[in-house]
Amino acid sequence: MELRQLQYFVRVARLQHVTKAAEELHVAQSAVSRQIHRLEEELGVRLFVQRGRNVQLTPVGQLFLKRAESILHALDNAVNEIHEFLDPEAGEIRLGFPHSLGILLIPQVIAAFRKVHPQVKFRFRQGMYASLIRDVTEAEVDLAFISPFPENNDAVTGDIVLTEELFAILPQNHPLAGEKSIHLKQLKDDTFVLFSAPYSLRPIVWEACKTAGFLPRIGFEGEETDTIRGLVAAGMGVSLLPEMALHHTGTMMPAVVKIEEPRVTRTIGLIRRAGEKPAPVVKMFHHFVLEYFRCQNQNMKQAGADHGHETK
Repeated sequence: MELRQLQYFVRVARLQHVTKAAEELHVAQSAVSRQIHRLEEELGVRLFVQRGRNVQLTPVGQLFLKRAESILHALDNAVNEIHEFLDPEAGEIRLGFPHSLGILLIPQVIAAFRKVHPQVKFRFRQGMYASLIRDVTEAEVDLAFISPFPENNDAVTGDIVLTEELFAILPQNHPLAGEKSIHLKQLKDDTFVLFSAPYSLRPIVWEACKTAGFLPRIGFEGEETDTIRGLVAAGMGVSLLPEMALHHTGTMMPAVVKIEEPRVTRTIGLIRRAGEKPAPVVKMFHHFVLEYFRCQNQNMKQAGADHGHETK
């Protein structure tokens, strides 16, 4: 069995047409037909049946297509890995992240990285907590930013890169909107606008309210930070959002108030598959991210120290 036979077979199967496949492959139609026939003889099965001018996969052909595509995909990955090993700057990184990080954090990190490594390519995939874990473990992505960091999952490994504070957001006419800080229990009688069940910010807010001595009364649910923020600004309730989701200006903006007690935070991590050596370009990006956030955290601590000296 030759690699060319698999390539011709997959192209014909996708297009369901021998002539179109030959045109895309830039070879004669007879060459494609001959290689398909030889492949069928070697396997001892019919892979296609004629349907007018088109061809259609037989049941065994459909089964073989999945395997053939997997083989070609693995071969492409092997070639890419060799190229990346020789020159990581020409590699590609498949990166997953949740929507809440795509507003500010991901663009900032990628922009900073591409200043140093402009030739590296990215493929992005957004998802919720469970789907990001699955994408990493099933090798759909190389790395994923995730929140909260999965502390007890043997299938993935990684690092916490940032711990971010959550703030209360209130309608502008809320009695507490003008306060510098509040205790979370002061919102126990309010209606909450929360993320729907699959989103990781929901249990963080829920547990914070439990710690404060009450369970939130949910009036509305949303699936994006923009939606949560907009509903609160419209007077539909109160909520908690991470700091980076509040870097937004517009006509419909809620009041933002610091939560004094309990302090509510979320961890943000960068994860990859456990027990697997990453490609050089992936390793290069992972190292960059850790250094990037180490510098960011140092700058934030220094800024806080400087502010403390100014207020004394």
